[in-house]
Amino acid sequence: MGTGLLNLELIMPDEMQEQVSQSGEPYDLLIIGGGPAGMTAAVYSARKQLKTLLISKDLGGQLLLTSDIENYMGYQYISGRELTDKFKAQMEQFPIVDIVTGDSVEKLVDRGGEFLATTTNSREYTGKTAIIASGKRSRPLNVPGERELVGRGVSYCATCDAPLFKGKDVAIIGGGNSGLTAAIDLTGIANRIYVIDVNHTWQADPVLIEKTKGAENFTALLSHRVISIQGENTVTGITVESLETQESKEFPVQGVFVEIGLIPNSEFAGDLVQLNKWGEIIVDCSCRTNVPGVFGAGDVTTVPAKQISVAIGEGAKSALSVHRYLLMNT
Repeated sequence: MGTGLLNLELIMPDEMQEQVSQSGEPYDLLIIGGGPAGMTAAVYSARKQLKTLLISKDLGGQLLLTSDIENYMGYQYISGRELTDKFKAQMEQFPIVDIVTGDSVEKLVDRGGEFLATTTNSREYTGKTAIIASGKRSRPLNVPGERELVGRGVSYCATCDAPLFKGKDVAIIGGGNSGLTAAIDLTGIANRIYVIDVNHTWQADPVLIEKTKGAENFTALLSHRVISIQGENTVTGITVESLETQESKEFPVQGVFVEIGLIPNSEFAGDLVQLNKWGEIIVDCSCRTNVPGVFGAGDVTTVPAKQISVAIGEGAKSALSVHRYLLMNT
């Protein structure tokens, strides 16, 4: 059973790539992350003739976990997979961009004006500058039973795993945009859907709230929290508690979709750049961090409105800022 986080068919690129310069010279730019911000930065850096290396576990990032996209200009509707393929094709037309996928940066350090990226596969890459565009990852519930049942009923991606729960009862944890999008995806698939949120009102956009109205298999449990997830080999149920009455109830479900937000993928740079209290990289309007030569773009940064279009704009800005920095400092 898929998990969203571990569903390699969706998350990993079709072909693992490692196209790396053998010259021994540092790259002009290291881009860490292959989501919309990272791929856009690569296109803009290539157009400025900067020798660039992009490192990422996949190409697409959170975009691969998005089903229906209806607010990206130029398309009334496009899926996350389709948009990823278009971004990827545009980036890969530039041979000046080297690409490493299937690997992640574990540490980024300053080596006296150059930046060394060490990966989980024990590879090392050096650049004169760096753009951190590593995005975010799903936030876990941290309740008993969750970790043990990941891949056996617990999922972090309805887009990936919804078809596996046809005719079953499922719980969605989270009443924001991600949670209600998951509910909409599952309405025509699951037998019954419980949507559980600690808030007393929905936190999602009105258009998503409207789409859930009238669904006969949809049950809202607002002002409730999940206490535990039951099951041995697979999920068999959840226990929730009312925040108003403290009464607890058990619901027999075969699937649990955790949609309670995201955590910035910034740990590898926490000793280098300044982070806010949520772990986001602090950047200015030109995508500069507190370290000269290191820039940030997309959801991993403090830029508000975590949207595809915003990430693309930040990716473009960050690459232009890198070009300007190199002109002034090399």
